[in-house]
Amino acid sequence: MKNLTITVEDSVLEWARIEAARRGTSVSRMVGDFMAEMMQREDAYERAYLAWRTDERSWQAQVAAKPIARRASAARTSGQNNQKTAEGA
Repeated sequence: MKNLTITVEDSVLEWARIEAARRGTSVSRMVGDFMAEMMQREDAYERAYLAWRTDERSWQAQVAAKPIARRASAARTSGQNNQKTAEGA
């Protein structure tokens, strides 16, 4: 393990000491655990993002192969649009 020196405001250090005591640990251990948790979250995010990008590419290839059928609106299929146009002219 390596040592790390950080600079924080006095009020932040006071809060950290109280919080560490409340948790039954040291400020040093609390900061180290926090940094390790951040590293794990970033790694998990990166893995999830890469998996999503891989899935997205395969999904797009499947979608491109299947044509999508679209329904015409009821007004168009019943000819109501043509009647309104003829009446307005």
